[in-house]
This record gives sequence, C-alpha cells and structure tokens, in this order.
Amino acid sequence: MLLSTVASVLDSDIPPRALAIYAHPDDPEISAGGTLARWADAGSEVHVLVTTRGDKGSSDPDADTEALARRRREESAAAARVLGLAGTHHLDHPDGELTDDRALRLELVRTIRTLRPDVVLAPDPTAFFFGDGYVNHRDHRVTGLAVIDAVAPAAGNPHYFPELRAEGLGVHQPRALYLSGTLEPNVWVDVGTTLDRKVEALFCHASQLTETGEWFREFLRESAEAAGRAAGVTYAEGFRRIHLA
Repeated sequence: MLLSTVASVLDSDIPPRALAIYAHPDDPEISAGGTLARWADAGSEVHVLVTTRGDKGSSDPDADTEALARRRREESAAAARVLGLAGTHHLDHPDGELTDDRALRLELVRTIRTLRPDVVLAPDPTAFFFGDGYVNHRDHRVTGLAVIDAVAPAAGNPHYFPELRAEGLGVHQPRALYLSGTLEPNVWVDVGTTLDRKVEALFCHASQLTETGEWFREFLRESAEAAGRAAGVTYAEGFRRIHLA
C-alpha cells in the first residue's frame, strides 16, 4: 500500500465525547476496546451503552440467568475501569429479543441527547456473514440498525420524540458514526499503545471465557495485526466511518 494511501485511512482524531453502543456486555471491548482506551487516554469522555442484559450468555441449561445478568453487568463495569471510560449504561433488554422499534430508538435517542457525544460507535448491521463459519448475532444487527436510525436523523431533529423535550433534552447531532465488525472498513485507528488494555478488559468478562489460555490473547493480537496491515501500523481496529455533520 502506498504511504499516501496509508496516511489517508489512519484516523488520529480524538473526539471530545464518544458513545459506544453495543448489544452485549463484552461487545464494546472486543469490537473497539483499543480505540476507546486510546481516546480515553487522550482526554475524551467515553461512555458505553449496552442494549441487552447478557442473560443468555451461557450454554448451560441449568444456568441462573438472573445471576448471570448481574454478573455480566459487574464485568462490564470492571472492563470500563481498565479502559478508563467515563461510564457504563444498560438498557436491560433480554438477549435475543431485541426489536428495532420506536421504544428502542427512543431509549437510544434519549441517551444520545443526554450524553451529547461527538462520535457514536456501533456494530455494522449490514455484516451478516463472516466467511463460512460465523453468522453475525441478531442482537448485533438490530442494535446497529437502531443506532443508525437514532443518529440519522432522529437525535438531531426536534420532530422526533417530542416527549424528550418535556424532559429537558434538546436535540443533538453526532458528527460521525463508526461501525465496527464491518466488511467495508474505510478508516483504521492505531491501537498499538492500548492493545494490552483491550485484552485485559476482555478478560474481565470471565463468565464468557470457558478457556482463558494464551490462545485467546493470541487471537486478539492476530486480529489487531491483520487490521494493522491494512493501515500500515503494527496493531489497529478498523471501522466504516460515516460523516453526519
């Protein structure tokens, strides 16, 4: 890749405020943990919003799903501390039952108008299949689609969800949307200084790690290396960036 091309795809922007909206408690870390930590280290106010409870994150038929949901919320908070985030927020919808409807979009717009992020991160809902071995989870796709509708144009338009005006929440238009887990990345963030923290944050989600051996760390490192090769750096995370304002 030509050096001029590499320079055009590496993103060094540090948004003053960022909001990462993902489906399950460990999704922000695996999708964008290095980027969130990089931005937080540079002074950005970074928040995470999780749309589901994570209550079906077990293959054990006898699992206590209420206890699992509570544990996963605690794991999410621990991971946020590792990454240096400003806060974690939860909508608590049941796993697998998320619906892209007015109620969900209202919750998302309320959070966006409250936190007023410059940048919103979310899963790319257009990515259904990754090779021939993985189908993107429905909760990821529904969350991504609802976030897109929430930021373009609902959050910035006063005629959407007028009841929020009664709550004292004025409109807010994020200036960019970063979609992770995308098949069409157009920008990469160098996470060479924060990859280790991303890995550490993911290991906070112990309920999801049936095997915590070196293979998982190596998988995360190899994924970051692959993204880094596309951007001409050692480690990176890739996104499809959409400019909104």
